[in-house]
This record gives sequence, structure tokens and C-alpha cells, in this order.
Amino acid sequence: MFGIDGTILAFVVLAGFSAGAVAYAFLFTRMTNEKQVGKRLETIKFAETDRSVVKASRDRVAEAAKRRKSVQDSLKELDDKQKSKDVLVKKPPLKAQLRQAGMTVTVERFYIYSAACGLALTIGAFVLGVPLIVLPGVLLAGGLGLPRWFVSFKRSRRVKAFLNEFPNALDIIVRAVKSGLPLNEAVRLIANESPEPVKTEFRRIVDSQQMGLSIPDAAMRLSETMPCTEASFFGIVIQIQAQAGGNLSEALGNLSRVLRDRKKMKAKVQALSMEAKASAAIIGALPFIVAFLVYLSSPTYLMPLFTTSVGHLVLGCSAVWMSIGIMVMRKMMNFDV
Repeated sequence: MFGIDGTILAFVVLAGFSAGAVAYAFLFTRMTNEKQVGKRLETIKFAETDRSVVKASRDRVAEAAKRRKSVQDSLKELDDKQKSKDVLVKKPPLKAQLRQAGMTVTVERFYIYSAACGLALTIGAFVLGVPLIVLPGVLLAGGLGLPRWFVSFKRSRRVKAFLNEFPNALDIIVRAVKSGLPLNEAVRLIANESPEPVKTEFRRIVDSQQMGLSIPDAAMRLSETMPCTEASFFGIVIQIQAQAGGNLSEALGNLSRVLRDRKKMKAKVQALSMEAKASAAIIGALPFIVAFLVYLSSPTYLMPLFTTSVGHLVLGCSAVWMSIGIMVMRKMMNFDV
């Protein structure tokens, strides 16, 4: 009985092991397949993630390249416009020079004033006993030289006053933009509150905007009435920001810092060149001082220079050589920063 039961029990155990082995074989195959499927899914997910990362990176690179190309195109266009304006800035017509000097006189009236100045100086020289051969030169100097020199002097002094105040105006615009004001309101604030001549120049920008011109285009025209590099810088910064975007307050802040550094460099160069300027002034004034002292001690010694034709020739040649020397020294002492 026990033998039969042991045989049955062994048979049942063997059958159970066989069924388990068969089930394990099927389940192992299925588990292996599921594991492989899971690995494939993970690989696909990682591949998709990598593709999305690569695509995002490519998009960023393409956007950066597009932005860079846009900035380069803008700079090229602005450079072409600036080259076309440089001719007018370096050698502007008389009407533009009068506007840049802040003078409201017309060209016709300026010519009338020039003729009157030339006639007045010529009559004064004739009354003082200047030789007749010198009077045409006095007429030319009084009619053409002196009035244009006055315009140039007024022009350079106005540009200097503009450069002294322009960085402060840029700082005000930066603070206004950072506080949330639009650019046109910041420009209007400068046009109302800043001292001259910055007030007048920004008022022209506001008036141009009211006539339908955009602020970038109006800013680019600033160099036409204010012939300096700093005004061109301002127009270029506004134009690039309008076309390519970017942080306007940061760009204008950098421009303000650059302008202040240029001003410091100009002051340093001027201080270093003062010794040469003083030497040139002494050398240029020395012949006149010596001639005056000789005239005080011996009045008749120098009179042949003013009473004879040979003396007039000597004075003319001396004036030419003195002028050449002064121009050379001036060229050596002037530095562009």
C-alpha cells in the first residue's frame, strides 16, 4: 500500500516538476521578449529625446545664425548709408554748415554779411595806410576767410557743448527705458528737459517722428545737423536695435560708457600735447615779438620792409613760410581719438 502511494506521490511530484519546467520555459521566453521590448522602448524613447535635443540645438544654432546674419546685413546697410553721409559731414555745403553751427541766417544773407565784412576790413586797412597791393588780399580774407572761420568756430563750439551733455542724456534714456517708458517718451523727455544744444537736436527727432518718420530713421539723421562720430553711434545703435532686437538699455548704457571713455582719452591727449602747443605758440610769436622790440629800439631799422618793394617781397615770403610752419606744427599736434 505504501509502495503504491509512494509511486503515486513520486509520479505527482515528477508531473508537477514537468509542468513547472514547461511553464517556466514558456514564461522565460515571454519574460525575455517583454524585457527586450522594454529595452527597445527605452532605446526609442532615448532616441526620440536625443532627436528632440539635437533638433532644439539645431534650431538654436539656426536662430543664432539668422540673427547674426540679420545684424551683419543691418551693419552693412548702415555702413553704406554712413559712407554716403560722410561726404556731407566732412565737406558739407554752406547751408548745412549754418545749421550745424546753430545759426538761423540764410545763405543769401550770409553772403551779404560776408561782402559787408570784406568791404569794412578793406576800408579800414586803406585808412590805416596799408599798401594798395595788399588790399585785394584783405578783401578776400574779410569776405571769404573771416565769415567762414566764424561759422567753423561756432560749429566746433556747438559740437563740443553737445558732446559734454550727450552722455548724460543717454543715461537718462537708459533709466527711462529700464523704468518702463517707451523710447519715444524718453526722447521727448530729453527734448524738453536737457540743456542746449542736446535739447534742440532731440527736438528735431521728435518733430521728425510727428511728421511720420520712425525714431531709428530720425536718429540716423542726427549726424546731419551734429557732425560728430558720437551722433552717428547713437543712430546706428537705435537702428540695429529696431531691426535685430536686443536690450536697448544695455546697448545705450554701453554707448554712454564708450563716449565717456572717449572724452577722457581726448582730455588726456590734450593734456599731453599742451607742451608741444606751448612751444609752437612761442615759436610762432617769436618773430613778431623780436620785430616789435627791434622797432622800439631802432624804428628806422625795419622801415624798409614796409616802404620798399623788396621789403614787401621779403614780408610776403616770410608770411608764406611762417604759415607753412604753423600748419605743419598744427598737423603734428592734432590727434583724432
